[in-house]
Amino acid sequence: MSQFSALPTNWPVTLEHHRVMLAPLRYTHRRQWYEVRNRNAAWLTPWEATDPLRHQPSMTYGAMVRAHNRDGAAGVSFPWAIFIQDSTEARPELVGQMIAAPVLWGSMRSTTFGYWVDQARAGQNIVPTAVALAADYLLSHVGLHRIEINIVPENAPSVRVVEKLGFRSEGIRKDYIHINGRWRDHASYALTVQEIPPGGLLTRLI
Repeated sequence: MSQFSALPTNWPVTLEHHRVMLAPLRYTHRRQWYEVRNRNAAWLTPWEATDPLRHQPSMTYGAMVRAHNRDGAAGVSFPWAIFIQDSTEARPELVGQMIAAPVLWGSMRSTTFGYWVDQARAGQNIVPTAVALAADYLLSHVGLHRIEINIVPENAPSVRVVEKLGFRSEGIRKDYIHINGRWRDHASYALTVQEIPPGGLLTRLI
């Protein structure tokens, strides 16, 4: 059973479906976050955005949490961590992140999704569930109209996520985002609220 645990315009927002949970990062997650990031450096680096001018220092964990809380409260992004609850007794395990940013209101009412997951958890339907949870919430409860996901074409696992959920291909964007030290083409995928099936995107994972 899926659960939306907050009003559409309120932050923090926690979403759950079976063992997958989207929840805001807290200061208490610092050790878990660094452990999974460090362990997955080689897995994540080829797909991570970089600063083409390289003039901005890396953000500390505390600064990241504060920025996420500020932006979530302002409604300009929905920044979640992805957790797995394998048993009722165990503490939820932090396995990745999922962010909707920027959130554009007014006549656009759209956002772009980005995400990553622990390599040890890849192929367990975690990211498709997280994307479906976030999309269903933002389109059906918050009132956004469109969600976009841009992927380096060689990133086959991410392409499988959007294909599984029925995102529509909108073609290639040339030199779209600076990734791992150079400008990379991206395949663009999108979905509007009119394309969501009855019962939401989660029904495509059954």
